[in-house]
Amino acid sequence: MPGDRGPVPRGDPMLKKISVADLRLGMYLHALDGPWLDHPFWRSKFLLEDGADLQAVQRSGLTHCWIDNAKGDDVGSVVAPLPATVPAAPRAPAPAPPPAAAVRPPTSSFEDELAQAARLCRKSRGAVQQLFGEVRMGKALSAQSMQPLVEELTESVFRNPGALVSLARLKTKDDYTYMHSVAVCALMIALGRELGMEAQACREAGLAGLLHDVGKALVPLDVLNKPGKLTDAEFGVMRSHPERGHALLTEGGSAGAAVLDVCLHHHERIDGTGYPNRLVGDAISPLARMGAICDVYDAVSSARVYKAAWDPAESLSRMASWQGHFDKAMFASFVRSLGIYPTGSLVRLRSGRLAVVVQQHPKDLTLPTVKVFFSTRSNLPTAVTLLDLSRKDAGDVIVGRESRSAWNFPHLDELWAGPALRR
Repeated sequence: MPGDRGPVPRGDPMLKKISVADLRLGMYLHALDGPWLDHPFWRSKFLLEDGADLQAVQRSGLTHCWIDNAKGDDVGSVVAPLPATVPAAPRAPAPAPPPAAAVRPPTSSFEDELAQAARLCRKSRGAVQQLFGEVRMGKALSAQSMQPLVEELTESVFRNPGALVSLARLKTKDDYTYMHSVAVCALMIALGRELGMEAQACREAGLAGLLHDVGKALVPLDVLNKPGKLTDAEFGVMRSHPERGHALLTEGGSAGAAVLDVCLHHHERIDGTGYPNRLVGDAISPLARMGAICDVYDAVSSARVYKAAWDPAESLSRMASWQGHFDKAMFASFVRSLGIYPTGSLVRLRSGRLAVVVQQHPKDLTLPTVKVFFSTRSNLPTAVTLLDLSRKDAGDVIVGRESRSAWNFPHLDELWAGPALRR
């Protein structure tokens, strides 16, 4: 739940570890004692004033938590020695307040923006396909020629960040190479928006995302689209795409430093095990760290010629478990930009019903709007019902995510995307 907890001085008398069973209204919840993505909470430290919040903590399955008795009620002496650090979801440092023209609140409904996003996905796919085709024919690459498209994509994300990001994830295996570039562009813009980047910086991040994989235009199609496991030689060719793309953009002469950097370094890892330069930690720029997260998320949550897509929430959970891959603070911001249960996630409700996440709540990532469609108790479909979990009369809560592969519902994405799915 708390997303901004840092190191805590050992022995701080204000913080106490208590049993979740002893938690009550009026206490200030500082941290939950457990892996941050294993429970359905993502909120800052806060005073427990709502009975629903208290019940949600007690249903989480965690046994202990930390309270701050300087900010809320106390229960007596410290139950256990305070650790050097409290397990927590890392949080990026708060950026300076962006100017009014930078990050804007949503001005379009999710449903309305989906129609715009469908049009943009069609347009963007064609533009990226044409770009790749021209590169394969030896034509010089102009990064600036893609700026107008990035402007449109940025405006869509600014109007409603969930629509384009969610729709761009849906792609056929044949579409993957082109739509992956579009999806990473949208994810970069959304993450930049979450980080408080100015509008122009968000557009620059989007352009870097759109062109990050342009080097794949020079990878032989039989390697790029191979359904089976790559040989060592083929894998070596595939791993050359960042350097090939960097060379193409350099020769084109119109790509800025940020675009060049993300293209070359989006496969670097924080622990130095990435490629092509095995950069470590701070040697990887913030934009390249953003690119690494956005690239991997879209790759694992999309259907590929050699693998099925992972559920969006499952993708985030697995990525969170990979030690040394990503900047932890940046990844925390990325989750906030998508939601703990991103649109399209299959979730189980306390009632035993299954639902697909349709839209995020603007303030509480644990309370999205969902479409309920199946009962695990009767093992039968139910009438499709739109349920806003943030309403006090909702009568249900998410208790966990479900594996798409375990259930194999063929029309799951149609439930949330509707006509936009047939873009």
